[in-house]
Formats: sequence, structure tokens, C-alpha cells
Amino acid sequence: MVTTLLVIVIILAIVFDFINGFHDAANSIATIVSTKVLSPFQAVCWAAIFNFAAYFVFKDHKVADTVAKTVFAEYVTLEVVLSGLIAAIAWNLLTWYYGIPSSSSHTLIGGFAGAGMAKAASLGLSAFAAVNFAPIIKVVAFIVLAPIIGMIIAVVINLIIINISKNARPATAEKWFKRLQLVSSAALSFTHGGNDAQKVMGIIFAALVANKIVAPGSPMPEWIPLVCYTAISLGTMSGGWKIVKTMGSKITKVTSLEGVSAESAGAVTLGITEHFGIPVSTTHTITGSIIGVGLTKRVSAVRWGITYSLVWAWILTIPVSATLAAIVFAITHYVF
Repeated sequence: MVTTLLVIVIILAIVFDFINGFHDAANSIATIVSTKVLSPFQAVCWAAIFNFAAYFVFKDHKVADTVAKTVFAEYVTLEVVLSGLIAAIAWNLLTWYYGIPSSSSHTLIGGFAGAGMAKAASLGLSAFAAVNFAPIIKVVAFIVLAPIIGMIIAVVINLIIINISKNARPATAEKWFKRLQLVSSAALSFTHGGNDAQKVMGIIFAALVANKIVAPGSPMPEWIPLVCYTAISLGTMSGGWKIVKTMGSKITKVTSLEGVSAESAGAVTLGITEHFGIPVSTTHTITGSIIGVGLTKRVSAVRWGITYSLVWAWILTIPVSATLAAIVFAITHYVF
């Protein structure tokens, strides 16, 4: 039976997906805006189109399944999902306000896990009894691995492109790289949509299972991916300019050639991790890729002070989101 609380949970999940879109818009458009290939408005429209295009291709929902299994089913209630979403939305808005490109993915997973732990504790059990550590360990591992993989792939792609085009006329090369940036940014937006929209799909599906509307292991209702891809695309169109500035210029100055390398590396990394059902952070991945293209010039080309502050935000995201979710659960548990 559809309850008022379930409706609220679904609405909040869609709101989170929208916020995820404008929070992570910078990942796809930062370099293409900073190199002036497209205007900010053109860039967000371009990214939104390819965010939604992923709906027609990514049909296995492996990332959604991983997120849904972060907390064991017996501890998943609507109050748990609600608390995780409220915490995730709060942290996303806070980091967006200060222009910090933190991970929406880790925010959502941390909030969901924290609320599940609070649920277990409320039953007099160990808080860790609620957490399925298999997917959590994969997520935590890729906090480190995703930016490193993105960085290595970006370095390789950048060096290959530099060697191929070393004899080209600078003006001609620049013209071609600006055209190629349209392709690389589209690929990044496409894989970003395929990876990130699935995380909210997993949360909504978990809420439906908790409310006994769908059975565990049953196919996902088609309206869920359609709504989630639409929400993240509309969110991307709304921008996220504070984070664009951080990603596009504060980490390192990016040329069109380097934009192609960074975006291509990010798209490849996201495509690989989606194939294996690993809910990685698009933010971490593209940040590592941008650092990689900076390193091909020289180590000093990367503004390490900014990078260190980003790393601290990444480290804090899961525990802070989990703590916020536990507090919200304590309040909602009392109310409901």
C-alpha cells in the first residue's frame, strides 16, 4: 500500500537526484567552459542531453543493486531511507554552497548506512549488524582508486595525444581539440548519468521493497529509471557554477587538449566501474583526471593546496553523512 511516508521518501529521492545533477554538473562541463568551447548555458544543456541518453543504454542497473544492498534488507525501513536522504541532501547543499566538489555518491551511501546503523542500535543490536560490508568496502576502496585510475589514464591519453599532434600547426590543432572536447564531454556526461542516476534508483527500489510494494529480487519498475534520469538531467541544466570554478581553473589551468584527455579518462573510468557495478564518485574520478593532465606538464602545475582541501572533503563525506543520518533517524523514529 502506498503511504504518505513512501510518497515523501520518493519525492526526496528525486530531489536528491536533481541536486546531484547541479552539484555534479561541474564534473562534465568544467573544462569545456574554462576552455570557452561552449558557453555555460550551452554546456549544461549539452551535458543534460547526454545524462538522459544514458537511460536508453544502461539497463542492467548493477550500480543501483549495489547501493540498495548497502544495508541488509531486514534493517531497511522507510524511516531509514528517509533519514539517509535528508542527511545526503543536507551535506550536498552545504558542500555546494562552499564550492567543494564532494561526492554525491558517497553522501548517499554514507547517509543510508548511517541510518541503517541507527536502526540496528535502536533494536539493541550492534550498529554494524545493519551494514553490508561487501559493497561498503568496494565504495571506500574506490575513494582512493577512482582518482588514481582517472589520473593514470589521463596521463597516458595526454601523452599519446601530445606525441601524435606534436608536428601539427598550433591553430589547426586547437581547432580540432575544441571539436573533440564536444565528444569527450558528451562521453563523460553519458557515463556520469549512467553511474549516478542508478544510485537513487537503488534507494527508491529499497524503499518500495521495505513497503512491500515490490518483492526483493524482482525487476525494477520502469518508471524509476525514467524519473531518475529525468531528474538528474534537469539538475544538470540548472548548473552549479561555484564548483565549475573550482574544477575548471583552481586545480590546474586546462587547455582544450588537456580537456579532451581529462574528460576521456573520466569517461573510460566511469564506464569500467559501471560495468562492474561499483558506485564510484564522478567527482573523484574527474578530479584525478584533471590532476593527471596537470602532472604531464610539471608537478608544480597542480595547485596542491586546493587538492588537499578536496581530499579532506572526500574523507569526511561518508562519516559526516552517516552521523547526520543517525541523528535524523533518532528524530524521525521518535516522530513516526
